[in-house]
Amino acid sequence: MNIDQTTILKAQSQLDAHTREIISWHFSPESGCPYWLDWAKKNFDPRKEVNSFADIIAKFPHFQDETLRDLQPEVWVPAKYKGRPFNIFETGGTTGMPKQRIGWDDYKTDYEEFSGKISNEHFPRGQAWLMVGPTGPRRLRLAIEHLANFRGSSCYFVDLDPRWVKKVISAKQADQARAYMEHVVDQGVTLLKHRKIAGLFTTPKLLEALSEKVNLYEAGIRGVFCGGTTMAPQYVRFIVEEVLEGRIGFYPTYGNTLMGLAASVPLLPEDKFSITYYAPQPRAVLRVVNPKQTDQVVAHDEWGRVELTTLTKEFFMPRFLERDEAIRRAPRAPYAWDGVAEVRPFGAMEKNIVEGVY
Repeated sequence: MNIDQTTILKAQSQLDAHTREIISWHFSPESGCPYWLDWAKKNFDPRKEVNSFADIIAKFPHFQDETLRDLQPEVWVPAKYKGRPFNIFETGGTTGMPKQRIGWDDYKTDYEEFSGKISNEHFPRGQAWLMVGPTGPRRLRLAIEHLANFRGSSCYFVDLDPRWVKKVISAKQADQARAYMEHVVDQGVTLLKHRKIAGLFTTPKLLEALSEKVNLYEAGIRGVFCGGTTMAPQYVRFIVEEVLEGRIGFYPTYGNTLMGLAASVPLLPEDKFSITYYAPQPRAVLRVVNPKQTDQVVAHDEWGRVELTTLTKEFFMPRFLERDEAIRRAPRAPYAWDGVAEVRPFGAMEKNIVEGVY
């Protein structure tokens, strides 16, 4: 369903107002963090020059996420949060020092908002969940448990170390990767057979592997919340029709430690199994840009590189170029802003990419 222009303009106005609030927060000495206050001294004071989201695009360079690896986490602590212990969430880390984002309540806010987008029929309140995916230092583990708890449910976990999987695949040790995947899947199957579980979070590849060992619907699963990998339309169709047998609710998401969670719109017949995700604006904004001229977005229904801006009081990250590419899609109810579709690793058509169990 198309969105009318008035609604789009209202959303844009809300984003601009939110942008001014976040800029004021991060660049005021009484509330900002050391990193951005120091940045302003060397560059310019955004409080004087940024009045809209468009000004962020025009005036800020692309955020270099290496700073999240190279600098001590304390440089990101806003003055108003000083003295309050923070969560440390890691991303990457297949080789060397991982990048880290600190946080307090953002992950709770993101997932509480997402809770309103999943149906009680597919994720019955009070009935248990199972997560088969990366736990450890990743935000996802706490986020999924918080989402389950927020819906009155408890959550079982099977741990997965994607760093190890990527390592053995890169070393062409396919037998080790297969053995590890079987080890993870077997644990999930054991829980599904012995515990009453209605909701499942996992990656598409693990979902497929689980379904080969157990009939998910008969095991009690009514909803699957999926994320973490490329899902081309033909693969989505396979998941919906074969793996979930058209009987289990399917909720694909696109998210990461730096953004939060972009939910997908429900699939319509005319989508032909092409998934579109919409960022949790105004807390995060996704643009699909021309890789060679990143100040410009591509036309609707064309491919480009994904650019992320995160705008919360805990974390400001302008114009980060993701290692992903996607199709830019027009606003679609209930979202009055652009979406990103068929997300895949940047340059996927030109080079071989190791995605591991994702």
